[in-house]
Amino acid sequence: MTPAPVIIAIDGRSGAGKTTLAIELAARLREHHKVSLFHLEDVYPGWNGLAAGIERYVSTVLAPLSRGEAAEWVSWDWEMHYDGPARTTLPAEIVIVEGVGAAADSARPMLDAVIWAESSDDDRRARALARDGSTYEPFWDQWAAQEQEWLAADAVQENADIRVLNRADGTAPDDVLLALQYLPALAPVLLPELSARRGLQLHAERLDCVPDAARLFDALYGRSLNAVWLDSSLRTGGTAAERSRFSILADDGGSYGQDVRHRSGVTRLTTGTATVETAGPFFRWLDGVWGRRALRAPEGYDCEFTLGWLGYLGYELKRETGGSDIPSGTPDAAMIFAGRAVVLDHLEGSAWLLALEAPDAPEWLAFARSAVTADAGAAGTAVASTAVGIGSIAAPAFTGRDTEHAYKAKIADAQHEIAEGNTYEVCLTTAVTADVAGGPGGLDPWQAYLALRRKNPAPFASYLRFGELTVASTSPERFLKIAADGSMRAEPIKGTRPRAADPAGDEQLRRDLESSPKDRAENIMIVDLLRNDLSHFAVAGSVTVSRLCAIESYATVHQMVSTIDAKLKPGLPRAEAVAACFPAGSMTGAPKISTMAILDRLEGAPRGVYSGAIGYFSLSGAMDTAVAIRTLVIRADGAGGAELSLGIGGAITADSSPQEEYDEIRTKAFGVLSALGAGFPES
Repeated sequence: MTPAPVIIAIDGRSGAGKTTLAIELAARLREHHKVSLFHLEDVYPGWNGLAAGIERYVSTVLAPLSRGEAAEWVSWDWEMHYDGPARTTLPAEIVIVEGVGAAADSARPMLDAVIWAESSDDDRRARALARDGSTYEPFWDQWAAQEQEWLAADAVQENADIRVLNRADGTAPDDVLLALQYLPALAPVLLPELSARRGLQLHAERLDCVPDAARLFDALYGRSLNAVWLDSSLRTGGTAAERSRFSILADDGGSYGQDVRHRSGVTRLTTGTATVETAGPFFRWLDGVWGRRALRAPEGYDCEFTLGWLGYLGYELKRETGGSDIPSGTPDAAMIFAGRAVVLDHLEGSAWLLALEAPDAPEWLAFARSAVTADAGAAGTAVASTAVGIGSIAAPAFTGRDTEHAYKAKIADAQHEIAEGNTYEVCLTTAVTADVAGGPGGLDPWQAYLALRRKNPAPFASYLRFGELTVASTSPERFLKIAADGSMRAEPIKGTRPRAADPAGDEQLRRDLESSPKDRAENIMIVDLLRNDLSHFAVAGSVTVSRLCAIESYATVHQMVSTIDAKLKPGLPRAEAVAACFPAGSMTGAPKISTMAILDRLEGAPRGVYSGAIGYFSLSGAMDTAVAIRTLVIRADGAGGAELSLGIGGAITADSSPQEEYDEIRTKAFGVLSALGAGFPES
């Protein structure tokens, strides 16, 4: 008896291309493994024999194979319509079973992975009849009725680990093979495939020209369903501009493109035509796909992003870091894997084309090269897309989740918690929302973002498009950066004043913030919290505060910013280091865990994207993320319109003035709302 094999079932309705998919997948797996293949059509006892065939398959084929024993089974003679000769299927390192019923309820306990193949009804019928000819046609409806009856009682599709849209164009086997590598149960046997995935080669090409970033993104990815632009739109001098050196533009196209969404403990990843679902904590999943250094930066390239994952981590991932589990209307995390990207170096005035080596890489590089050089050549003559606003679109009418009175009452409640010793500082948040109609008077998310970045440029501005969900952010605050060499940096913001048109008045507001004991106390409390968060994964003695309560000025606000640096202990999981700091202390208060519980009660609603983090997780092992503040979330409603949401909040301490705190959230909302032509809702 051989060791128990890994058993993969490929199920789906007749004509979904299961047989071809199984044969092609087996051929790819045989490069590194011994593979056995079994077809259920060999045991169905006739055209009315689906249920009996499933029973035969489970008892005489699957059960012995799952024990590592040879399966002795009786075939069916489709021409003579009775049992045929006895046959044997030998176990192997990997066994693939395919056919209608391969993943039936009685079979699933013995399976390591279930693949559900999908195809349109017309395609399925055409394929099945083309394969089996006239022998199948008289029985198509009879067999389809059996499938329908069986599936009505057995939710195979809902229990599948992987779903694949099998277009019969040759893409499905490769997509499924990649998806299988994300299943923890298969990781031990697929080590050769995983090693090949990590042995990536990077093509990097520098172009000495400066295209307009907005026009270039629109030219490259304007039609992409999923795309990310880490914009870094602030160009003025100072510390903030140093954080704005690079802009990253990418989508999930090409051979390596993938997108992932996580909700309430389930991660759903799509690669080409295949989608794989796995259960478990997202930060553990992230460490598995990112936490190792796979690529080094090319010579002369100073950005730490060498392709990888881009997107956001939502606030509700706090369930994995000591917070409670609250469902959100948006994914708890959404990211794409970019196997190719354009990176703009605003300091050196250059554009870098990055692509993982793949058959389609040369074609994309030529396309991207042409787009970059064409835009750079037109930069002096064309009207810059950054000058485009929302035009004649009617200003959205926002409403507040909390009235002024209700928000002030929550401030009083937070101060009561402080007086009781349950917390020291509470970052109390609320939201304003608006519904916009579709059609000519509707809001275009892309145009809305262009208006936002023009009105309120920021070092961590970003535009994320995930199908029907758009995130348009003008965040000034870094959450966490981990360099490839393990250097860590957090830069919390706590303390805000509005800008004034009059220079003397503006300077007075800046000085008022700089000298405010309350704002300094708030900032220092968060600095202490982050020092503690970083210390869990830092080399002893490496945690330092290199900048304390400095003032940075942006288009609409002055902010108080501090910088905490540390060095990651070698060998520790990088994603867990991120989790140790998540969510940002500047968005919770201190102490973090007990304060998050207080916030759940006071706020009474999920924050979603807001208060999470936006940025990249690079194949170099580096990551850089911003706190998701000053962030407009746009969700299409399916009827051409959309729901807009803007989260806002501020830190509450024992000596907070309710009126001043309410005025502060209005100040923070101004940059986003005014760019849309909207005002803060009146209570």
